[in-house]
Amino acid sequence: MNDTLEWTDNALLREVERRSGASVSACFQCHKCSSGCPIAPDMDLLSSQIMRLIHLGEKETVLESEAIWACASCEACTARCPMGIDIAAVMDTLRMMAVERKAALGDRRTSSFNKAFLSSVRWHGRVFELGMMTLYKLISRDLFSDVDKVPRMLAKHKLTFLPHFSRSTKEVRLVFNRAEEEEKKR
Repeated sequence: MNDTLEWTDNALLREVERRSGASVSACFQCHKCSSGCPIAPDMDLLSSQIMRLIHLGEKETVLESEAIWACASCEACTARCPMGIDIAAVMDTLRMMAVERKAALGDRRTSSFNKAFLSSVRWHGRVFELGMMTLYKLISRDLFSDVDKVPRMLAKHKLTFLPHFSRSTKEVRLVFNRAEEEEKKR
């Protein structure tokens, strides 16, 4: 039996803390973030598991997880954390790091959803849900799942047939253009 401990390089932990401004190292694994997460049933890793993997320096596992993309940024995890860790900011940071490192996205649906979402924001200055979901269904080639929910969503005015444009649509497009220019420089 080997009694020696292996210490991990905490470069990932330091980088996430620096970029997010959140003290990930204060996490003591109470799991309150995961128990309050409305998206948890659909995640491959719970937010508490993500926090632990950051401690362990498991960069590839974290950056290639579907969980960071499934996170709705609702901040329920942040509100529930007894240590005041901004877990939603950590998830945002991990998404940025994954994009920068061109980490593989978990599945085709995740990639398709991100393309549809960003396209909607780019052209309308905000999300146009019906247009975004239509584009998502076309890109992912998953045309008929969830179609039964559309009538109820229309009846409750959760979907509109026409987009509402943001007053800052032009500025949002400029942000996308600048991001594309920066990407070309890399």
